[in-house]
Order: sequence, then C-alpha cells, then structure tokens
Amino acid sequence: MILIKSSREIDLIRESCKIVAETLQLVKRNVRVGVTTQELDKIAEDYILSNNARPAFKGYSQAGSFDYPGSICSSIDDEVVHGIPGSRALKEGELLSIDVGVEKNGYYGDAALSVAVGNISPEKQKLMDVTERSLYLGIEQAVEKNRLGEISYAIQFYCESHGYSVVRDLCGHGVGKYLHEEPQIPNYGRKSNGPILKNGMTLAIEPMINMGSYKVFVADDGWTVLTLDGKPSAHFEHTIAIIEGKPEILTKCD
Repeated sequence: MILIKSSREIDLIRESCKIVAETLQLVKRNVRVGVTTQELDKIAEDYILSNNARPAFKGYSQAGSFDYPGSICSSIDDEVVHGIPGSRALKEGELLSIDVGVEKNGYYGDAALSVAVGNISPEKQKLMDVTERSLYLGIEQAVEKNRLGEISYAIQFYCESHGYSVVRDLCGHGVGKYLHEEPQIPNYGRKSNGPILKNGMTLAIEPMINMGSYKVFVADDGWTVLTLDGKPSAHFEHTIAIIEGKPEILTKCD
C-alpha cells in the first residue's frame, strides 16, 4: 500500500531530509585522498546526532544479513551501493558514492550523491554527470496523474542513450513513515506501467548506473553490491514529495 502523507507529515519528513542534505554536503567537503570511509562515517554520525536525529541505516537489517554497522553507505568505484565504512583510505582518482538516511520524530529522509576523490578520469566524470542528470529527469516526471513508469523510463532512456546500463536488481522506493515503503521505483521500464502518482506521495528516486554491464552481485559481507564486470558505478538520490501536482525536492541543500 502506498502511504499518502498529510501536510504535517511532509513537514516532518522535510525536517529529516534537511539533516540528510546537510550531512551529505558535510561529508562531501571532507572527501579527500587519504581519509578513511570510517572517518567520514564518524563525521556524518556526529552531525546527525547533534541535530537530535538518528542515523537510519545504523542497525538496519534485511533478510540474510547482519545489522548494518555504519551511519552512511560509502561505495567506491565498482561498489554500486551499501559499501560498509571501514579503515580503507581513499585514493586519487576514485569515485565515491555516499548514501545517508535520517530518522527524526518518527519520519525518514534518504539521499545520496557521488563525488570525485581528487582528480578522476573523464570517463568517470561523465558517468557521474549523466547519472546525476538522469535523477533530475526522473524527478521532472514525478507529477500528479503521471504513472510511476514515466520516472523509470526517463532515467533509463537518458542513461542508455549515453551507453551506460541501469542496475536491475535495485530500485528507488517510497519513504517517510518508514525508511522503505511502497512503491518500488525501478530505474528502467515503460511509461504506461506502475501506479498513478498522487499528491502526498513521498518518494526516494535513486538511479544506480553502471559504466559496463547492469549485472551485479552481493559481496560476502552480505551488504556491499558490486558490478559483476568490475567497472565503475555512480549513484544519486533525492527524496521528493508531490505537492500541488508537482515534485518538491526535500533533500536539496540550499
């Protein structure tokens, strides 16, 4: 069931999303060669807690895995999503995807971005640029009375037109009262598919785009998702609300 949010609920989601956006920008400013993903995780956790909020990912569990140990997901190069922060230091030329979730007052926000570590190759930069642009093209389709498939199609068409592939095994999702709600939001599909979008829907739209094949696998840690061919992947995400027929980005940092 897709949960329709009241104006008051959207305000509460917006508050959590503001902390998500600020945390992402804070972590991004601290990305540099030599910093560990564990250090970035600590920066994020401290900031979230200082806002009387809770890191939504920490302790999260899914079937077949242990509770997630980090406050952020930090995924490097061929790690698509759910990379666990650790003692590994970032290296020049790597592509780092950072995913942050926050819960405050019983409501959730969720967003992600990819960032260059030092100077990256033109190929990685283009992958990041196309993935980010596809997110905004998808958001543009999140209007009242459109079908959800319009979002999926816009993302897929744009990314594949640039020679990239869309991860099939993972998708966006509803968010708000819970970290993961209905509907699932694939990053590929047909315009005519999916539920009709309505005012009060709150959605986490998140293209995960690979430079090579769309195929992925889960590492032995039970969490980290990697590209099967070892080529880089990029990830961008916003939480949005459909208000007065149009999408409002709740995780945008002014």
